[in-house]
Amino acid sequence: MEISKLGEFGLIDHITKDIQLNNASSIFGIGDDCAVMHYPNTEVLITTDMLMEGIHFDLTYVTMQELGYKAAMENISDIFAMNGTPRQMTVSMAIGKRFKVEDIEAFYKGLRSACDKWSIDIVGGDTTSSYTGLAISITCIGEARKEDIVYRNGAKETDLVCVTGDLGAAYMGLQLLEREKEVYYQQIDDINRKIKEAQKAGNEEAVKHFQEQGSHIANFQPDFAGKEYLLERQLKPEARGDMIQLLREHNIRPTAMMDISDGLSSELLHICKRSNCGCRIYEKNIPIDYQTAIMAEELNINVTTAAMNGGEDYELLFTCPIGDHDKLQDLEEAGVKQIGYITKPELGVRLISRDQQEFDITAQGWNPLQ
Repeated sequence: MEISKLGEFGLIDHITKDIQLNNASSIFGIGDDCAVMHYPNTEVLITTDMLMEGIHFDLTYVTMQELGYKAAMENISDIFAMNGTPRQMTVSMAIGKRFKVEDIEAFYKGLRSACDKWSIDIVGGDTTSSYTGLAISITCIGEARKEDIVYRNGAKETDLVCVTGDLGAAYMGLQLLEREKEVYYQQIDDINRKIKEAQKAGNEEAVKHFQEQGSHIANFQPDFAGKEYLLERQLKPEARGDMIQLLREHNIRPTAMMDISDGLSSELLHICKRSNCGCRIYEKNIPIDYQTAIMAEELNINVTTAAMNGGEDYELLFTCPIGDHDKLQDLEEAGVKQIGYITKPELGVRLISRDQQEFDITAQGWNPLQ
């Protein structure tokens, strides 16, 4: 269905008609000039992200449903990174004419799946047209008690530095998708060139043959067997609210925390700058999945570089008092890993390699303005 047949408000009604509010703080959602929320005796957390086609996502290999899920999870992850609970979300989109109603339905299906997982209410947004591709702006609103909020600036000397899950898989998934995309377009360009040459030569039989080859290439699906985890980490990341709950259950309160969206190196530098400290991170302690290591070897990429700078893992990087060491050891099987410790600022932000050499950690992660 053409979006123009519904119009802006018709489209909004169509994709939000059965949205129900679940949180007591959501007084009124979609349907008026503003959503209405009520937060007595608590702090309100607000985060927003803008995603641009061609910069943040590529619809060559990302489906609209995957895009909706990932866009929501990126924002949800920010609320968890403050030790908060996400409650509401607004979604705005600038949509090009090539998109149909069914495309927006698929996007909202993924978005709502992510929100339903954490009982988040979709309470508003906006839609408009775009001449330059799809643009998405999402705002997530959450809550936390004042004493529970964890900022980036609370790390102290001798604190332990920890991460959840494993790192580098999302980056390797992206490299895999980009490689297959490049191969696909090279094959298409080669076929188109052969078709033009055959047409120029007046060889209709060859033209038909190459057109059939082109059709086969267009419908070809790469074999990603054994690499499913990498693709899932890139296309369907998960915000680590489960880890926030686990830390609470074990009475561990981080002193500083961030989600790893731009790469471990960048996030470490953010925490150390905000907390006026340094750190020592041990390469041997950085958690890396087997599929990530195999893919890095296949693509001739240093796996530690991928883990430090890849980004989009949406795991949690946090610091906590050294007195929590034993509690953290109990959580290793659940995926919490101690990777280093906080130092005085004059000692710098350093990586200790497997052969005990020291290197300055530099911000080589994702920069959306480059």
